[in-house]
Amino acid sequence: MPTPDMPPALEGSRVQRRIQRALDVARRSKSPGKAGRDLPAAIGVGVGLGALIIGSLAWRPEAFLALVTVAIVIGMWEVVQAVRNGRVQVPLVPTMVGGVAMLASAYWGGPRPLTLAFTLAVLALLVWRSLQGVADAMRDVSGGVLTLAYVPLLASFCILLLAQTDGELRVVTFIAVTVFSDIGGYAVGVLKGKHPMAPSISPKKSWEGFAGSMVTCMLVGAICTSWLLHAPWWTGVLLGAAACVTATVGDLCESVIKRDLGIKDMGHILPGHGGIMDRLDSLLLTAPMAWLVITYLVPAAV
Repeated sequence: MPTPDMPPALEGSRVQRRIQRALDVARRSKSPGKAGRDLPAAIGVGVGLGALIIGSLAWRPEAFLALVTVAIVIGMWEVVQAVRNGRVQVPLVPTMVGGVAMLASAYWGGPRPLTLAFTLAVLALLVWRSLQGVADAMRDVSGGVLTLAYVPLLASFCILLLAQTDGELRVVTFIAVTVFSDIGGYAVGVLKGKHPMAPSISPKKSWEGFAGSMVTCMLVGAICTSWLLHAPWWTGVLLGAAACVTATVGDLCESVIKRDLGIKDMGHILPGHGGIMDRLDSLLLTAPMAWLVITYLVPAAV
């Protein structure tokens, strides 16, 4: 009720402000946390994906290859759909077929067949798009080459690891250091993050989170290389430190692409995460580095 010394209109506006503040509080309570994620959904999806990866690797290498192929096809589809926001029409058929051929070539052939498959995929992409006309052809072909290089080519380095002796353990090591880069950075960033690393690209990524990621990566790397690969612990420390850098750069690179295209996530297939590419970004850029370090510094099992 209005007070004797307060006009009814003023009292009404005061009530409206109180209602609006209450609605704002309720809206904030339902929004994601400090790191911008639906944490329960993200944890559930992460555990499920981890179980699927470990299960496929424990069963047989070809099962993991099939799992990666499905993920990469979805990832390429997300990239193709995303770049359409920039009016880039990537030829779908040669891109998809070429990406699958690259993964198969890496597993059954190795680096040289992979290089040949990538070259032929780019050539097929160029010919396919040229037959559709010359208008905006350069832009569309460039988008297709970016899709092929960013998704299946980088992912093929994980498949090259899989094809080696004790490849399943090498893949587990690579995935573990990369995933724990995200976990360590997320935990420390949420609790202690105060200094943004790249505020114009990813405002929630902090230098404190990067430090937590670095420590976690080196620790997990040392454990995995010593326990799983029977290699010197320092190779795991080197792998973890390098993985922290490449995983962070991979995450930032995808953030740049999304900001340029004006989208928040690459997709919505994974609750709490976004799209497949929102989970593959750090793994893709880390795969070539992990292949290099593990291949040349970790002796193959006899």
